Amino acid sequence: MTDMKYELLTELHSRMEADLLESYLEANGIDVELIQEAIGHHIYPVALDALGRVQVFVPGKKLKAANKLLKIFESEK
Repeated sequence: MTDMKYELLTELHSRMEADLLESYLEANGIDVELIQEAIGHHIYPVALDALGRVQVFVPGKKLKAANKLLKIFESEK
């Protein structure tokens, strides 16, 4: 599993917040893949317990830089 290209950066409870984080990271040169349960995204656009969770993945080699940017992103909320 250590040769996995993408690694989990964080898990958010809002698709809108995940989209904002994705834009922020990509503007800083980090590719992002968002993973969300289909039912949570299409039926319930807002977070309802586990249905609204969105996992944010970034390339493993950029995980450290992404973590630094995540801390900045979270402090500016």
